[in-house]
Amino acid sequence: MMNSLTDRTPVTRRRTPLNRSQIAGFWGAWAGWTLDGMDSFIYALVLTPALTELLPRSGYAATPANVGLAGSILFALFLVGWGLSFIWGPLADRFGRTKVLAGTIFTFAIFTGLAATSHNVWELAIYRFIAGVGIGGEWALAGTYVAESWPEDRRKMGAGYLQTGYYAGFFLAAALNYTIGVHYGWRAMFLTGAVPVVVAILVLLRVKESDKWQKAEARTVRASPLREILGPRYRRRTWVACILLTIAIVGLWAGAVYEPSAVIQLATKAGMAKNDAIRTASLATGLLSIATILGCLALPPLAERIGRKKTLAIYFIGMAVAIVGSFGWAFYLPNGLAPFIAWLFVLGFFGGNFALFSLWLPEQFETRVRATAFAFCTSFGRFVGAGVNFLLGAAVLHMHTLGVPVALTALAFIVGLLVIPFAPETKGEVLPQ
Repeated sequence: MMNSLTDRTPVTRRRTPLNRSQIAGFWGAWAGWTLDGMDSFIYALVLTPALTELLPRSGYAATPANVGLAGSILFALFLVGWGLSFIWGPLADRFGRTKVLAGTIFTFAIFTGLAATSHNVWELAIYRFIAGVGIGGEWALAGTYVAESWPEDRRKMGAGYLQTGYYAGFFLAAALNYTIGVHYGWRAMFLTGAVPVVVAILVLLRVKESDKWQKAEARTVRASPLREILGPRYRRRTWVACILLTIAIVGLWAGAVYEPSAVIQLATKAGMAKNDAIRTASLATGLLSIATILGCLALPPLAERIGRKKTLAIYFIGMAVAIVGSFGWAFYLPNGLAPFIAWLFVLGFFGGNFALFSLWLPEQFETRVRATAFAFCTSFGRFVGAGVNFLLGAAVLHMHTLGVPVALTALAFIVGLLVIPFAPETKGEVLPQ
């Protein structure tokens, strides 16, 4: 009788508890990724006022066309800096995740703060370029660290939690712009980007290196990790991941970077004063960020249920529809502000597709080359994204409109749907050693 009762007793599966080092490591990585997102989006929010002041000091008139073109060029340089961040991956595979992660945070914090001292567009371009090198390395190292340090039964949700940090940074940047930016200007906004130095110090002093890296380091015979991920064993998955990440990056920056400018234009068209239009753009950015956080949290359970490839396909379709709906349709309505902001929620939710790469990329490569692979794939996408952003700026200048050029980036996600079948499905597999 007792046996039959025992047999019917439901078995409750308990998740592996996190130790203090794993918790501290996650929050260090999350805070760095949050401040990374804040730093990235500060530029989009202060683009117009910063260039309006600096262009005349550099010998150029601050016309809307010149502001748009200079903004695109500077942002392209910023993305090139992101692209060069692949240097952090081999360093992390050689010297450890936490030390190099702290180095990336320190780099982008210092040079973001220095951007506040810019006297002309050339100085601003140099500071943003070097900050981009630091910012670009943070995601690869944070994603690698969390994947390796968290228990197998928790690391998938850990990837989703980690990715929320970047969009929490968007929300933080919007909140700072709503308060500090409106009252104290663009230089004060850049100064807030120096705060992550504290996080870098804490990461370096308080967070223990992942056991997986330490074990791999002990048994690894030194070889070039970059050569290995481009060799016969990993070549296909490396290039497929590069293409998919490129598409995601193009879509993210087309939608997110031009969103504040689009909202300001629509708000001004609706009769709002300048400060009210800026505040509306900040609120819209906050909504976009909240929606993206929700998308990041919804993604890991979906990926566990239906697989990585089907999940990415759903998110890519959602991004394509949302970009066309917002920039291709709502932007041109007579009273398009409210519909455009409504579409931003959809755009934000499916922009959470980046959480999949934090989960999926570490599953495709062994520990000894994981950080290099993550950094290389993300850097490749940023190089291409820099070129696309430059072309996008030229198209905006040529067509005298923001909506259509951005809406056309939805085509990239259609290409992505054709590439997804070539990627490996890792659902149900443990993180390779």
